Amino acid sequence: MSTPDQGGTHQTTSAPPVPYYADVSPGTGCLPPRAWIPRSDAPRLELTGTAWKFRLSPTAGGHGEDFARPDFDDTGWAGLPVPSHWVLHGHGSPAYTNTRYPFPVDPPHPPDENPTGDHRYAFGLPDAWPLEAGGAGGEGEALLRFEGVESCARVWLNGRELGTFQGSRLPHEFAVGSLLRREGNVLAVRVHQWSAGSYLEDQDMWWLPGIFREVTLLHRPPGSVVDHTVHAGYDHTTGRGTLRVESDPPGRVLVPGLGLDLATGQEAVLPVEPWTAETPHLYEAELVTGGERIPLHLGFRTVTVENGLFRVNGRRVLLRGVNRHEFHPETGRTLDTGTMRRDLELMKRHNINAVRTSHYPPHPAFLDLCDELGVWVVDECDLETHGFLALDGARNPVDDERWTPALVDRAARMVERDKNHPSVVIWSLGNECGGGSGLTAMAHWIRERDPSRPLHYENDHGYPDSDFYSRMYLPHDQVESIGRRGEPSMGSPAQDERRRSLPFILCEYAHAMGNGPGGLSEYQRLFETYDRCQGGFVWEWIDHGISRRTEDGRSFFAYGGDFGEELHDGNFVCDGLLFPDRTPSPGLTEYKKVIEPVRISPGTAPGTVLVTNGHDFADLSHLAFEWSYESGGEQVSGGMLPLPETSVPPGGSVELPLPSPPETGRAGEAWWTVRAVLAGDTAWAGRGHPVAWGQLPAPEPECAPAGALPSAPATPRRVEASRAPQAAVDSGQVIRLGPGLFSAADGTLLSFGTLPLRGPKLDVWRATTDNDDGAPFQPDVRTGPLWRRHGLHRMRHRADGVRIAGDALTVRSRVAPAASALGLRTHYRWTGDAERLRLTVTVEPEGVWDFPLPRLGLRLGLPAAYGYATWFGGGPGESYPDTTCAARAGLWRSTVDALQTPYVRPQENGARADVRWVELTQGPGGPGLRAEADAERCWFTARRWTSEQLDAAEHTTDLVPGDTVWVNLDHGMHGIGSQSCGPGVLPEYRLKATGARFSFTFLAVPPAGKG
Repeated sequence: MSTPDQGGTHQTTSAPPVPYYADVSPGTGCLPPRAWIPRSDAPRLELTGTAWKFRLSPTAGGHGEDFARPDFDDTGWAGLPVPSHWVLHGHGSPAYTNTRYPFPVDPPHPPDENPTGDHRYAFGLPDAWPLEAGGAGGEGEALLRFEGVESCARVWLNGRELGTFQGSRLPHEFAVGSLLRREGNVLAVRVHQWSAGSYLEDQDMWWLPGIFREVTLLHRPPGSVVDHTVHAGYDHTTGRGTLRVESDPPGRVLVPGLGLDLATGQEAVLPVEPWTAETPHLYEAELVTGGERIPLHLGFRTVTVENGLFRVNGRRVLLRGVNRHEFHPETGRTLDTGTMRRDLELMKRHNINAVRTSHYPPHPAFLDLCDELGVWVVDECDLETHGFLALDGARNPVDDERWTPALVDRAARMVERDKNHPSVVIWSLGNECGGGSGLTAMAHWIRERDPSRPLHYENDHGYPDSDFYSRMYLPHDQVESIGRRGEPSMGSPAQDERRRSLPFILCEYAHAMGNGPGGLSEYQRLFETYDRCQGGFVWEWIDHGISRRTEDGRSFFAYGGDFGEELHDGNFVCDGLLFPDRTPSPGLTEYKKVIEPVRISPGTAPGTVLVTNGHDFADLSHLAFEWSYESGGEQVSGGMLPLPETSVPPGGSVELPLPSPPETGRAGEAWWTVRAVLAGDTAWAGRGHPVAWGQLPAPEPECAPAGALPSAPATPRRVEASRAPQAAVDSGQVIRLGPGLFSAADGTLLSFGTLPLRGPKLDVWRATTDNDDGAPFQPDVRTGPLWRRHGLHRMRHRADGVRIAGDALTVRSRVAPAASALGLRTHYRWTGDAERLRLTVTVEPEGVWDFPLPRLGLRLGLPAAYGYATWFGGGPGESYPDTTCAARAGLWRSTVDALQTPYVRPQENGARADVRWVELTQGPGGPGLRAEADAERCWFTARRWTSEQLDAAEHTTDLVPGDTVWVNLDHGMHGIGSQSCGPGVLPEYRLKATGARFSFTFLAVPPAGKG
């Protein structure tokens, strides 16, 4: 450009250089990427802990570079642990967005408002450290390694600048041997929250800057390993493995378990035990060069895509997976190995066999644990540009050649770091970037470097760079058409032909946000029916709620908007199968049951149970099978079922005889429960851990034998004597019927015996779930907004008549939403005897109800003291019409408080399905009220706040227990679905607003030992 000078002439000037944090190149000064070595016999020094000093500036250029001098005075700086995120230690605030960039989209430039953290760390070297390494006349080298820094770093050691780098969740190394001193070393690191790299890291998570993974100083003796690559294939037709280890410099490979002592580069073929996620057999080995000994963990396996199927060791694999962000409610994306192991143990205990590392490579130690414990891994590159997809005029970096070197660098750093893990069976280019030449360049580089693994990428539906047909959140019917390879055309005939030749996975499905997800079992049926449908990955593993406390000290989990963000996406960041504290949600319990690798069902012959092995590789020899016989909800007998002497192979079945039903002396429902449990200890669970279960109804006795214990609390003779109908008596203000006292004005039940009550009345409202509310980008068929638009959250009751006729009290009522002409004509019919009341409710819709109801049933209130529940039906946990797989029939007990599910954003929760009867009492053995569902089973919910109060709450701390326990007894309940990001409720689980009739019987529960 040119500018006029004061004399009117023009002086030519050049544009200012682009600052390094706005440079699209991957960085400067870094060494080439290489395989991660978790340990060796070479010295290393962890530069982590609380001794780091920290200073924050609101802009990238707020302070000079003098802080990098070793003699700089940092005594006034704050302390900060490393690894960490500075916003979680009081320096600024976290921010959450799903797809939108929280800064102007002007690539590659970040804004001037760019929080920048200067870090300093002073250290000395241990006495055993070979200081001469790398110095004048010395031997060897030392490397400074960063495992992860968000989002851009500039590094100095002892005043000497080493370089810069981007790529937040990837390793970077610098050679520093010549700069080290015995004492007084100072490492200075400047970290910018925003950089050109931020445009590549729009990954639906908290924006959390900082040095969040370890910093390590590595001594590299002469002759130490620069890099190494393990090739360990398996031929399933011969049972032989092929091992070759490449190393720079060359050395030897020792595998004692196989009797091998090989030169690097030499190939050995011999019989081996293969590695799979079900049977993660690792051979301990050692790579020995002239200057270093490195432990290796060898897993022999071969991955292919053949004949339209993804195979490992020749067999089709069914992925029972989850997407996993790295997250901890207190430390963000800084995780210790204990937390990583706990995550994987929880996954294995819940039958999860696969992880997609959304949307970046995980900490490398996580992959070591996947190797050990047995998990299929889709290793995904640190790449997402989602915020570009909805913008016009902004060129997406993945289709802009200026960014291609950075994209290929990210792919290379992932592949080189993680190439030696047998658990990594698929490379993924990234997530939600659209399509572009940069992705193709990444794919070409990976295929050239590692042809042994297939590639995955979902967001370019022509699939030029993917070996999979991969989609997100497809409805069930579309998945079924794909399973038949008959999906509609999506491009040219050539593209269609290629796509239909590919194996299909749902890289994201079943959005686990809040209550849900629903419809899991229907997806799994499709995966198990169609070979092409090879499973998928639930979104996602854990809620990303950040730990916070109210002013009065109560803890809760914060989400988007709780830190004053200008832009945020609310609680969309809380969409996992675990709560932030890693407590399993009901969704995880349901998923475990849905994907269990053993199916237990009634046998073809009477008195038998059919056991089907759904594993891909393992037989059933690692399992034992226990049975129990329950009558009236109580176990009366149990034992073990012997397996046949011959193993039951994958896909095979065996029919096992059940013992003769024991003579229980009890009346009521009887059930066989058969459980598959671990026969011995494993690395992830102990002996006896339940893997799968099934229930079979046992025939009820035609009549109770002498001395039988009935399932109801009263004796048979007393029940018969007390059932003589009683007539209602109108006393003016009140009406008496049996043990009930009713309002003569509107027919409301006021008390049952001495127990005051509120209701029951017809109820159709529930506090909307995240899946009811749906996502803003969903089409406007979301039920939550529809219910609110029709006013179902403000239903009003009007009694049209209270009448005594014969032995019945009838109440005619209209229940309708404010500001609407729709209504529900409701007819309550009460009858009673000396000890019980029976209520029959008839409901007829008025108007055009062309949308489903949230629920249909009764709401009543009991005093707060009645906070203990006992019920016979589905349990022990929460379930809804499309989330009932994990509900077992039985007798269950709980406090009302424990019935609640503490979703990060409060919503409808805690229902129990298939309830035959329920008692609310003053503690175990205390007096209370019993409700029995007549003819049909019901849904039961109890809580210490109303549905309206639950609906209004934003956080769990907003829920304050009142003086009433509110109980819902529901004839029908609308399903849950997955519409917070995926499909809605399947038709069979929609609660249609049609005429209905249902009944309940109410009885008093006497104190234990009485009645």
